[in-house]
Amino acid sequence: MLAHVKSSAVNGIDAFAINVEVDIASALPSFTIVGLPDAAVRESIERVRSAIKNCGLEFPSRRITINLAPADVRKEGPSFDLPIAVGILAATGQANTDFLAKCCLVGELGLDGSVRGVSGVLPIALNARESDTKALIVPAHNVKEAAIVSEIDVYPVQTLTEVVALLAEPDKMLPAIFDASAFEALDDPAYEADFADVKGQEAAKRALEVSAAGGHNMLMVGPPGSGKTMLARRMPGILPPLNMEEALEVTKLYSVCGLLSSNQALITRRAFRSPHHTISSAGLTGGGSYPRPGEVSLAHRGVLFLDEFPEFRRDVLEVMRQPLEDGQVTIARAQASYTYPADFMLVAAMNPCPCGFFNDHLRTCTCTPQLIARYLQRISGPLIDRIDIHVEVPRLKHDELLRKTPGESSAAIRDRVRTAREIQHARFAGTRIFCNAQMTSRHMKTWCKLSEDAESMLKQAIDHLRLSARAYDRILKVSRTVADLSGDQDIGVAHIAEAVQYRSLDRKYWG
Repeated sequence: MLAHVKSSAVNGIDAFAINVEVDIASALPSFTIVGLPDAAVRESIERVRSAIKNCGLEFPSRRITINLAPADVRKEGPSFDLPIAVGILAATGQANTDFLAKCCLVGELGLDGSVRGVSGVLPIALNARESDTKALIVPAHNVKEAAIVSEIDVYPVQTLTEVVALLAEPDKMLPAIFDASAFEALDDPAYEADFADVKGQEAAKRALEVSAAGGHNMLMVGPPGSGKTMLARRMPGILPPLNMEEALEVTKLYSVCGLLSSNQALITRRAFRSPHHTISSAGLTGGGSYPRPGEVSLAHRGVLFLDEFPEFRRDVLEVMRQPLEDGQVTIARAQASYTYPADFMLVAAMNPCPCGFFNDHLRTCTCTPQLIARYLQRISGPLIDRIDIHVEVPRLKHDELLRKTPGESSAAIRDRVRTAREIQHARFAGTRIFCNAQMTSRHMKTWCKLSEDAESMLKQAIDHLRLSARAYDRILKVSRTVADLSGDQDIGVAHIAEAVQYRSLDRKYWG
């Protein structure tokens, strides 16, 4: 007796079809799974056996062979429990196969026959729709993320018995309703932190606004307690809302990592990831025996905040070079290569020296020049060069601390940022570019033309600050963003001057 069940697996952040073939032969009882299963898949033997028996169904005492095709791709995770169990029931005549041929199934089984949630259901639902599958049977825990995919019937189940009943009489169970409200929440995401709570630091606020408007990376340098972390945590609140395409990209990542809750259908807010400085390179960029996305991917379309920047291990920081340039990270293993999106805004914060009070107007620095130089050298020049905006965040003065009037709200800043982003969307219509920071040399030749005065100023800045070719490109991109915030079509002297100012701080500290 032979049965075929459609299932799916995730490779990177995209899913691909898996055909579960179940053969039951009259021979000595055995249970074998082939098709490059990992330990979690091989252990499904005992879960499936107990689940079928504890649901009052018959588990055959014969030779059972399970093939997971294609056989040359490694299968991992417990999501094949449900299709394997249903395949055994179909092969023994205990489950109807008419509706089963139109379905794709994923789910983990408990020993009592309960169906537990699995990761990666959103990309599986998207793949099922593309492959013309009519129905998707998923754990009830994952139904909301699967239901945002239209044009496919999604059936949530809680037990193996429910699956058997659904296959027998599919008309008696209604599919989950497409959740359109999840997309409506994209227009007005709620953020708790607001720039109105920040006192002073007008220069840093302006730099954050420019950074958000153009998607530029940013470094803040200042003494302890000057408000660097407070400013950084408010960055997502001034970024424009996610559009539908961006939200699906981010939600797929979180679905693959199993970070979506049962009542969450879609990620509607920009991510803010703030890993501790003890993180490993695999934790930051992704990896492991079975590769998973790292913090740079979980910050996709959002903000990656690295506090105490020089305290991160140098080898950990250096692995960010490629994601900062390419907007994606590739993890190569002997059996496969995985590519994860990593288009994030890097916001870093650091003290100017080990004690934190170099150039402070109230506290005296106790560090020697050699100690300061060694501290700053923990961050390489090429990495500093990839950060577009450098800004100093000084200690607040007494009158600023005692000021009771609130500052400008995040909503007001976000309106200006959205206007600048809309200009960029119209400029880059028909391309895969979302903001000025993603421009290539070809785009800059078209959109970053300078007047004679502006070009003369930029040449003087390059000679005086000894800027690299990469720094030159990034000054042009930042100046284009400053012009967009001003509503100017051409880049002028004032725009170049502000952009150059954001590149002078690294020469002050790093020479």
